[in-house]
Amino acid sequence: MQALRLSAYTLTSAVGAGLASHLDAMRRQRGGIVRKRWETVDFDVCVGEVDGVDDVALPPELAAYDCRNNRLAQLGLAQDGFIASVQQAVARYGAGRVGVFLGSSTSGILSSEVAYRQRDPATGALPADHHYRETHNAYSVADFVRHFFALSGPAVVVSTACSSSAKVFGSAQRMIAADLIDAAIVGGVDTLCLTTIYGFSSLQLVSSNPCRPFDGERDGISVGEGAAFALLERGDEAQDGDILLTGVGESSDAYHMSSPHPEGLGARAAMQQALQQAGLAAADIDYINLHGTATPSNDAAEGAAVLALFGDATPCSSTKGHTGHTLGAAGGIEALICALALQHGVMPGGVGTQTLDARLPCNYLLQTAERPLRHVLSNSFGFGGSNCSLVFSRVGA
Repeated sequence: MQALRLSAYTLTSAVGAGLASHLDAMRRQRGGIVRKRWETVDFDVCVGEVDGVDDVALPPELAAYDCRNNRLAQLGLAQDGFIASVQQAVARYGAGRVGVFLGSSTSGILSSEVAYRQRDPATGALPADHHYRETHNAYSVADFVRHFFALSGPAVVVSTACSSSAKVFGSAQRMIAADLIDAAIVGGVDTLCLTTIYGFSSLQLVSSNPCRPFDGERDGISVGEGAAFALLERGDEAQDGDILLTGVGESSDAYHMSSPHPEGLGARAAMQQALQQAGLAAADIDYINLHGTATPSNDAAEGAAVLALFGDATPCSSTKGHTGHTLGAAGGIEALICALALQHGVMPGGVGTQTLDARLPCNYLLQTAERPLRHVLSNSFGFGGSNCSLVFSRVGA
């Protein structure tokens, strides 16, 4: 595939807003998961909540888009000079040649949950000021970002559970390769809502403690929220130190509605395809950011796939102990954590994991390690067997 350059990128999650907060969290193994009663949830839950979302004010002309998800999107866009980078790209290419490809699983569901509590007691009608199309609608966040930058190019939301904002990198790569656009805003945004917390709790997938990926006593996820944005452009003029997207692998094992194939066959196929597109062998990967949800079945399946393809030598870890499982935003957040790892030579040690599962003898990092990196792999595997792996490379490393 044609390599694409990450000409700008930014992260916002429970560990903070902006790249500096995430680099600090990686180096210090600092997590953002806290136990609390969130919104109207009637039991204590461990969540990765982003500070300050409720204080964000959207521009008056975009008031109809006001919901927690779009507020978090705007908070994320405002970090690390990302808005200026996009504006410069629009000036170079034109508003119709910059695409928007974002992943989300919740969109603005919370806005409808709140509206439902405020419905008319006689008719059951929702409040007149509830704008479903601009908030709860799955397309909402891409539409908001498109209007925020006054873009007229293609805009898409991918909603394939936890692989959503990883798969958008592939969508953008194909659009650029087809010469339909010259640049793309990619990433994902997902926010906490009652549907997610109660839904995963009903499936008995939520831990009562902060999650422990790949731990022998792991017992479930911690739900988080976050926003990730990257600006992708052709990599023809990449310079030393630039971060490139060099490989995309996608598969669907379709084994079960919610459980992965126990041997991780779909995950392995996605990783193999990503390596093939990047023109790399398994031994070329310096670090793997695991999907690592901390559920017994998911970690076991991914561990089996990693061991089959990479053996037990390649350093790996999950950063969901830092951020919580940010669902539709997880793929984008962890992809950009990989970009940070490449840029600064940091392999984050897992947060929360204490005693590794002896049945998964991967080279799982319990402590952060620092050394130059050239190629890293990011895994994102969703419900229903929707799998995506991404390879990122550093020029001149």
